[in-house]
Parts: sequence; C-alpha cells; structure tokens
Amino acid sequence: MKRVRLTSGLGFYGDNWRPVQAAIEHGDVQFVCSDHLAELTLAILQKDRQKNPALGYARDLLPMLSQLWPSASQRGVKWVLNAGGLNPLAAAQALQQLFQTKGWRARIAVITGDDVLADLDALQQLGQTLGHLDSGAPIDPIRDQLVFANVYLGARPIARALDAGADIVLTGRVADAALFLGPLIHALGWAEDDWHRLAQGVTAGHLLECSGQGSGGNFGSAKVWQRVPDMAHIGFPIAEVNEDGTFTLTKAPGTGGRINFHTVRQQLLYEVHDPRAYLTPDVVLNMDQLQLTEIGPDAVQVSGAIGHPAPDQLKLVAGYRNGWMGHAVTGFCWPDAMEKAQAVAQAIAQRMSEEGLPHDELCVEYLGHNAFLGPLASEAEDANEVWLRMAIRTQEKAHADAFPRLFPWLALSGPPYMGGFHGMAPASQLLGLWPTRVDRAVIEPRVHMQWLDAA
Repeated sequence: MKRVRLTSGLGFYGDNWRPVQAAIEHGDVQFVCSDHLAELTLAILQKDRQKNPALGYARDLLPMLSQLWPSASQRGVKWVLNAGGLNPLAAAQALQQLFQTKGWRARIAVITGDDVLADLDALQQLGQTLGHLDSGAPIDPIRDQLVFANVYLGARPIARALDAGADIVLTGRVADAALFLGPLIHALGWAEDDWHRLAQGVTAGHLLECSGQGSGGNFGSAKVWQRVPDMAHIGFPIAEVNEDGTFTLTKAPGTGGRINFHTVRQQLLYEVHDPRAYLTPDVVLNMDQLQLTEIGPDAVQVSGAIGHPAPDQLKLVAGYRNGWMGHAVTGFCWPDAMEKAQAVAQAIAQRMSEEGLPHDELCVEYLGHNAFLGPLASEAEDANEVWLRMAIRTQEKAHADAFPRLFPWLALSGPPYMGGFHGMAPASQLLGLWPTRVDRAVIEPRVHMQWLDAA
C-alpha cells in the first residue's frame, strides 16, 4: 500500500519555521505544506501592494526557504505554499532571484486564477449577484471601494503542478486544507469523485493546517495546557497517509508538544460550523463517523471520514476601503486603576462631542479587564493596573490623526499615576471584508507550467 508523509509549514504569516526544519530532518516527510494566509492577511498584503506593486505576497517566504531549502532539497522534499498571497507571480520571481543568488535550482510552479477583481463586472453580467454571505446585502454600495477579490480554489491545480514535476508550488488564495490535499491526490492517485478518500485528505489537512495548534499548542483550558511538554521546541504535526485515506497523526521524534486523542479532537473541531457538512472546494466532509485511536505515544490514527460531492459554488472574499482608524492607549495603576481609566474614557468622549470629531465607530476597551471578554467580563475589581484603549473609525484620515491628540494633556491634568501613552503614530487605513459565493463554473484556475528555473 502506498503511503505519503506530509507536514505543516507555517500556520500563519509570521509563524516560526524552526519546527519545520525538525520535520524535514527527522520526520521523513515528502511534502511541506505551508499556510501563510488568513482573511486578515489578505488585507495586510494589500497594504503592502499599495506601497509597492511588486509586493503583495507573504514576505516570510524568502527567509524561510533561504534557511530550509538546502536540507529539504537534499531529501527530495517538495513544497506547497500559499505565500503568493495577492501576487503569486511576483512571489515566484522574488524566489527565483533568491535561488539564483544562492546557485540553487528548483522547478517552481505558480497557481493563479483566484484573483477576480478585474473580472467582477463580467461575473455580475453572468448572473453572479455577489451578495454578502451572511446578510445577503448587495455589493453595489461598496463596489467602487473594492481593492481585492479572491476565490478559494481547490486542490486539483496543485496536484497538476506536482504531476508536472514541480519542486515548489506557489499559490494565491486556496482553501487551507487544499494545500495538503493536492500532494495527496498527486502521490496517491485519488480520483476527482473518490469522495471518501478526499474527505480523509481534507481531514488530514484540517488537522495540519494550523502548525503547532495541531500538536498541543493553543490547547485546553485551566490546568490542562500546562501538561503539554516543551512548548519552546514544539514539533509541528505530521500525517502519514495511506492509499485508502486512513492516516496517523504524529510528529518528529525529540520535539515538544503532544499529540493524543484530546489535542487532535480539539483541532478537529476548530473553525467547523457544521461537522456533518464541512464545505471545501474539493469535497463536503461529514465528520459523523470519524474515529480517533491512540496507537502509541504521540500517534493517533484517524479514519471514518465520509465525503459528499463538492459544492457547486466557491467562496470569494473581497476587501474594500472602509475608512481610517485612530487609536490611543494609556495606563493607570493602583489605587482606583479602573475608575481612573473609566473617567478618562468619559472625558475623551466629552471632548470628541464638544469638538465635533466625526466618527462612525468608537471602541473602548480596558486591557486587563474586558478586552478579551467584552460584556462577559466580571465586575471590575481594584486591579494593580488597567490600560485604556480607545479607537475610532472615521472616513477622513485627518479626523483619525486628530483623535490621539486628545490624550496627551492627561499626563499632567488627568487622574494620578498615568503609566504611559501610545498613539501618535499615523492613522491606519481600514479594509473591510466582503465574503460571498460564485459559481464554480465561472472560475478558471490556471497552472503556469513554464518553470522559473533558477539554473
């Protein structure tokens, strides 16, 4: 029976790649699948692209491969990365330049077709309404403010690129699990309608996509997370996948973290709204019959995924200009720390009203009390210290810039023992996200088979 071992790369833009090195050198893996993108990340990359049209990709791509490519290439390990972000061709060109400088060779394939910003008018003419996924609101009021629009592609283009001999596959926006399913389709020969095996592959990808979160990171609750050993050297999860789709989740020997029934179960339910119908571009996964079996230390066998035909529509996420943010943070110490912070919040709100500072939203948070819990926070106690964060969203940059200038006078004229002030940085442009759906039939993924060979 054929088997393939694949591991997590990064779980987000800025993640630690040292555990990837451990998986390459000690985990006997054939593929590293690196997930750099979240919907928030697209907004970050758009700001990069606004400053420099040659950017728009995840810039940790270059330093990571600069460090890890030698050991990976020696072992024949192939890479699949969505680090192309909003500009995968530019990412490939930057990678080519790096490899040429180093004297390294690689066959680099680029997946495009997810960027449909220029095609939105044509899509609407074809009957795609592009209404908001949650509210159903029409897109027309924000249409002129759109700055990116990307469809979540599936695994098939990745598999085709690997079939053609790619060493590195760079994508833009694809479904997270597709990064892992593509190599499995390529290596194990799964058919397009082999729904149960595809569902197993999506399950494996889902358990791997968040790097250390799949091996004991971000795990548990009070008096539980402490049992995860050696977080400083956590090992990212590795899936050994059989031809029939069953797989064992493990990690490289000698690394920290923990893989057991409980850690796997928690990651399995991460970001899953309906366990009976987890929608992906390649298959609809039903988790009802999944079996998690501990078969040894840091080894959990996973089987029983049920697959149904892929949905007729794909998710599309667009970003639009949504005003400017001005913010300020200032702290107060005991005694009466919370009372001081609340008094300052009231004073700033009064000043805003008196000066007629226009704003669409005002956010008030007390760090150390309710920044995480919001209205669920318990009644305030006399804490050692409390940090007040206030932020506004407004349509004009000048108004956002003016907001933090309402605060400095408090250092001498406000409540006692003010503990610092942050907020005089320039205002930040805000991007809103518009989730919607498009028919699969109107989207054309493209695999660029001309190799960017660093010879």
